Formats: sequence, C-alpha cells, structure tokens
Amino acid sequence: MDLGLEGRRALVCASSQGLGWACAFALSREGAVVTINGRDAAKLKAARAAIAAATGREVSAVVADLGVPADRARLLAETGEVDILVNNNAGPPPGAFQAWDEDAWLGAVNANMIPALMLIRGVLPGMRARKFGRIVNITSAMVKTPLGPMGLSTAARAGLTAACKALVPEVAPDNVTLNSLLPERFDTERQQQMARLSMAMKGITYEEARAEIAASIAAKRFGRPEEFGDACAYLCSAQAGFISGQQIQLDGGSYRGLI
Repeated sequence: MDLGLEGRRALVCASSQGLGWACAFALSREGAVVTINGRDAAKLKAARAAIAAATGREVSAVVADLGVPADRARLLAETGEVDILVNNNAGPPPGAFQAWDEDAWLGAVNANMIPALMLIRGVLPGMRARKFGRIVNITSAMVKTPLGPMGLSTAARAGLTAACKALVPEVAPDNVTLNSLLPERFDTERQQQMARLSMAMKGITYEEARAEIAASIAAKRFGRPEEFGDACAYLCSAQAGFISGQQIQLDGGSYRGLI
C-alpha cells in the first residue's frame, strides 16, 4: 500500500533509539523526509546514518533537549515545515507516591506533557494552512491502566492525552489528526532497564526477569519495535485522515477492557 508520504516532512522526537527510532525508520522507508532528535550527539549521528543507509532517503538530525524551550524552538526552526509530528520522550522511573515531592511531579509534566503540547502549538498553524497534518503521541498503556509505581508517567501522559482530545474537533476540518499510540512491553532499551530493575528487586537473573515480563503479556512475547513503527506510519498516512482522537493500544492483546 502506498501511504502517500512521499516528500512529507516528518519530525520524530527522541528518536535516536527505541520506539522513536522505529517510527523514524518506518516513515523514512515510506518516503517521508525525516528529522530525528535526541540529546546525545554521537548516538544521534549513528541513528541518522543507519536510517539513511537502510532507506536511501534524506534524514536530518537535530541535537536538542525537549525539556528546554530554546532547544524546542531551535528544533522547529531547523526542521522547517512539519507535516508529521511524532511526540516522544523518556518517561520518569517507577517509584512510590510518598517519595514524589512537588519537584518530581513538575519534572514529569515538564518532560511528558508540556514539550509535546508546545511542539504541537508550533506546527499546527502550518499544518492547518496546508490542509495536511498528522500528529502522533507516543504515550503508554498506563494512560488506560494506571499502576501506582508508574504514577508520574501516567499523570503527565494522561494530561497530554486529554489536551489533544479536546483539540481534535477544532483541527479536524483542516485534515489534521491527533492520535496516541500506547505501547506496552516492546523489546527496547526501556524493557531491558525494567528487567534489570526486576533483577535487583527480586534477586533473579536477567533471563528470568525477561521471561517473567514476557509471560505477563497475552501474546507471550515482547512486541517488536518494527511493529510499532509500522503502526505509526499508517496513522501518519493519507489513508488515515478519518482516524483522530484515538488512543490505540499496542500490547499483544493484554488490555482487558472494552474502551
């Protein structure tokens, strides 16, 4: 299927590795002109080279910290017109409610809510004027199934979700969509980190920790990053113009609810 992305300009945030990288790769493969982003210059350079070599497409890279307003402004300026925005950023570590002071809550909001909203605010006028825009927020399954240890992430990402849902009716007539992808248990660096945390907490081996996590998934396996990237590419496609305001779970069938 031709997704109609040839020549579309895409900005994929926090994309030097993991699910962000997978989204950037899929969009580049489908013909988009992709800008990737990260804070580590060396890692970002390697990611850019890998995507460009694999897809044969133009790929740019901008080193920027999404939590710094001046960096966000520079990121938008260097990217130019944006037809596709994929918001992504690392989430806060697990913890306990009583351990989170006001600074912890503000830190979560300033990492996983405010940067995405400000980037959306920056690209919306151009998208609406050109009558094409695709915005995808990479959030978390915890938006629908909150768990105590992930409270910081859940709260900030749920706030982003609500703000974007409220915006949908305003921009839908201009062929601009806003959707969220809610991943759970994809085989990325994040899951490796979670396995090591489980090792330390439970006194088990890395392999045992990985097996325990996989067993908690209905599909009995980790998700593959490329599966996530392909889902993102479709949501950004010309064909997906009638899909907006949705929270799409990619979790191997683990979510037990109806909505």
